[in-house]
Amino acid sequence: MATSETVVLGGGCFWCLEAVFVQMQGVLSVESGYMGGKTKDPTYHDVCSGVTGHAEVVKVTFDPDVTAYRDILEVFFTIHDPTTRDRQGNDVGTQYRSAIYTYGDAQQKAALASRDAYQRVLSKAGYKTITTEICPATEFYYAEDYQQQYLAKNPWGYCGGGGTGVRCPTGLTASG
Repeated sequence: MATSETVVLGGGCFWCLEAVFVQMQGVLSVESGYMGGKTKDPTYHDVCSGVTGHAEVVKVTFDPDVTAYRDILEVFFTIHDPTTRDRQGNDVGTQYRSAIYTYGDAQQKAALASRDAYQRVLSKAGYKTITTEICPATEFYYAEDYQQQYLAKNPWGYCGGGGTGVRCPTGLTASG
């Protein structure tokens, strides 16, 4: 029986993140939802209002024997621009912030080390400071059914992600 690990990531619209992570080897499931705010059981409309404090996120469950947590972080940092606060492409608002919600000290330390290592690479390329929120996971609220696997159901749907064009290095460590 396979082991699994979970991390919750926010990097703009959850549709964009979901579409990438669902294709990644070792990923067992990707579910869209909301986290990081104060409103219980928020709806998409609530979150888009900006008053809930929640981010659009994906809960990624993966097999660490197939895909390492650092590989999940590498993909995450590469596919969105973590230097823009509350924005990815044309998507603007606190719900589009960059965030890593961790489960346990090991994930927290690895996420911080990855952020710091990627910051060094981005700084050399002329980018500003990474704004990614990194903190322990709180309650995850599932997005509505129509939001799940949205781009798979609507292949011409909008995705505001795109990243910086600077690849996050493989095998990130605290020393770079």
